[in-house]
Amino acid sequence: MSTLSYSACRPRSGQRPSTLLLALSTAMASSLCIAPALAGGHTITPEVSFTLQALYADMAAGERHISGFLPEGHAHGCNPEKLCLDHSEFGLAANLTPTLRASGSVIFVDAEDKGEVEELWLQQVGVLPGVSLKAGRFLSELGYANSQHPHARDFVGSSLMNSVLSGSHLIHDGVQMKWLAPTERFVEVNAELAKKSDNSPKAWSLGAHLGDDLGTSHAWRAGLTYLHAKPVNRAGHVDDSNEVEAHTTFTGTSKTWVADVLWKWAPDGNSKERHLKLQAEYFHRTQDGQLTCEDNRADNGACTGTTSAFRSKQSGGYAQAVYQFMPRWQVGVRYERLDSGTLDFSLPIELAAYKPSRHSVMLNFSPSEMSNLRLQYNRDTSMQGAPDDQWLLQYVQSFGAHGAHRF
Repeated sequence: MSTLSYSACRPRSGQRPSTLLLALSTAMASSLCIAPALAGGHTITPEVSFTLQALYADMAAGERHISGFLPEGHAHGCNPEKLCLDHSEFGLAANLTPTLRASGSVIFVDAEDKGEVEELWLQQVGVLPGVSLKAGRFLSELGYANSQHPHARDFVGSSLMNSVLSGSHLIHDGVQMKWLAPTERFVEVNAELAKKSDNSPKAWSLGAHLGDDLGTSHAWRAGLTYLHAKPVNRAGHVDDSNEVEAHTTFTGTSKTWVADVLWKWAPDGNSKERHLKLQAEYFHRTQDGQLTCEDNRADNGACTGTTSAFRSKQSGGYAQAVYQFMPRWQVGVRYERLDSGTLDFSLPIELAAYKPSRHSVMLNFSPSEMSNLRLQYNRDTSMQGAPDDQWLLQYVQSFGAHGAHRF
């Protein structure tokens, strides 16, 4: 049985996690470090993992933004023309009892000088037939790709859709409930209630997914999710009419619908030789509230600290295909397009109507099930008047316990 030293479980000085995360981390650390034998002969065996994710990016220098959209959430990234750590991850998990599981992960990004807790949760299964409860910090089940860790994705970087919705991926501090129906066809309903998320202090969501096999070679899944959030002073930054950076805050209501569909093919269900994966997501979001542009006249800006009513109706999505044509080799294409839609406000900022887009082509080689070497080209026209030809080279290597990725 694996054990951890007790000293490794002591909190570092200066750390001040939230009460919920502190309680969860204390329970998890105590169980994993002491590793006692529990009733019924169950012992706790920690599952330790580390994923190294390195990236070299040849792209335009300077900060890029998606035109027509206010920045959302907190995105991680690397500087262009530099080899860096991009979302490397340390994970720790264990089954505390046959029906109670704990999991946590800390991510490291080269552009930042500290680790960040990405997930830390407890999950209880069997509360009722088919029902599971999760509490803590977790990736939201908004659509399909949001709940995937970056190393499990088929392309380098987040989609434009995920970038405008949450910065990279939506993370909740709260509770999640899932119900799996006792039917031959896959039917799952999930609900989330967040005290805090990446871009709102209060949010809730409700979603449903259906899926099934079609013969021995085909499988599909489709779903619809609704997210209701009430941002308070959500920070962003755009250029003002004088082309000076302006900092904004938004307070109001955000309502988002996300539809996702997935289809997989593998001859007779054998995906080791050849397989094809088609994936698409689409969102529609409305926002209504107050937008404030902080005073930047000291920098020759045009904002005076005034507040304006702000309303928007925006949409977009992506479609992608990944084909494994021989063992360990995959090719993929992805097309992304957004629509800034209707924007109604009266502030001196550059937020004009635009339809950002990006085309991507990738080639992936997997030396083993635990590693990937991926070359990707993007034709990025998401920033108005600044098209960019981007080359990305990514290496992913996982160590230790590593569970199977989701369907």
